[in-house]
Amino acid sequence: MRILVIGSGGREHALVWKLKQSPLVEKIFAAPGNGGTHREGAINCLTAVDDIDALTTLAKREKIDLVVPGPELPLTLGVVDAMRRAGIPAFGPDAYCARLEGSKAFAKQIMSKTGVPTAKYEVFDNIEAARDYMVKLNAPVVVKADGLAAGKGVLVAQNSREALQALEEIMTVRAFGAAGDKVVLEEFLQGEEVSLLCFCDGKQAVPLPSAQDHKAAYDNDQGPNTGGMGAYSPAPMLQGADLDEMVALTITPVLKELAACGHPFTGVIYAGLMLTPAGPRVLEYNTRFGDPECQPLLMRMEGDLAQIMLDCAHGGLDPKSVRWSEQTALGVVLAAKGYPHAYAKGRLISGIEDAERVAGVKVFHCGTTIRDNALVSSGGRVLCVTALGDDLARAQASAYAALRKIRMEDAFYRRDIGDRGLRGAQSRELPDVCAT
Repeated sequence: MRILVIGSGGREHALVWKLKQSPLVEKIFAAPGNGGTHREGAINCLTAVDDIDALTTLAKREKIDLVVPGPELPLTLGVVDAMRRAGIPAFGPDAYCARLEGSKAFAKQIMSKTGVPTAKYEVFDNIEAARDYMVKLNAPVVVKADGLAAGKGVLVAQNSREALQALEEIMTVRAFGAAGDKVVLEEFLQGEEVSLLCFCDGKQAVPLPSAQDHKAAYDNDQGPNTGGMGAYSPAPMLQGADLDEMVALTITPVLKELAACGHPFTGVIYAGLMLTPAGPRVLEYNTRFGDPECQPLLMRMEGDLAQIMLDCAHGGLDPKSVRWSEQTALGVVLAAKGYPHAYAKGRLISGIEDAERVAGVKVFHCGTTIRDNALVSSGGRVLCVTALGDDLARAQASAYAALRKIRMEDAFYRRDIGDRGLRGAQSRELPDVCAT
């Protein structure tokens, strides 16, 4: 098989790394890829993820057998639809189904129609109406840009003043561009967050092990929301029979509704859940692997990812082919100082080889490139240092031991990834800056 992976982040590096382990795979192309996909032997192609025509042309020219879109943008722009018209299988949902992620209002409507539990909400496309509604709510409240905002369009307001500022930022200042044409205002939920992902072939949903992401930039869930600063799998609060029950409650009804609309969902569906005292609630849906959840999950995967993806694309996934290690995996993101806001690029990175000498460790590249034969940073999230261990404590210890071997100027990382999963564990005294 010749495979095209679309994207340039840590998720795409992990996908390339896992796909190349399949005996079915002959060659992998990455568009545009990064320093990590290059080191895995993939052919990086300078094709933008939002240029659907160019991606289709690339897939035709290189005689691609399977297209694997990583990020949400090409999915919402219809890359799967385009590939299908060209006769090329693609692992992912069509543009209609991708609206589950591309529009929070659409996702809420689907949840309401199918009875999937979620937070109470209202949708507004007029800022004055949103303001009038806001003053009636008891803070805190969650203000969400309706469209895609790279994981940063969700603002939690602790009081009315912060809520009104969030509205101004989204709808007037247009901090997230057209994503802020509408806003979703919803009740604030408290509990434990957990990620539930499933492989889907249009008819069935086969769950992946649970995972827990860490969205806030700094320790103890402080600071602005990011695309994710680390993750681990499995999440202790969602395993075994509970996992199957959660699929039946939050995933299956949505798949049935989409199929009834003539758009069977194929690919990966991801439910971000809040386990509240009143029961589980869906915070959002994504229509692709999460990043950084993808990295720990694929570290644990024992099945043939290429075969699984091809079977999903063709509508015939065998659940027995989806197999997982009993070990725990944990990943910590190394980010550039200033992320998720302004940050410098082009910082020299060293020590990855030393880090990967730690048992069970793989370093995935999130925002790197090769310049003058040297590895340098090119994004806000730069690396995801991921480790396998017999339990969460061992995986955490290995990941942080490896991380301390990496050097990059103006870098930081959270020191508490995994602590929530360690009952009674004391927060470790770990450095949050990698010195040069």
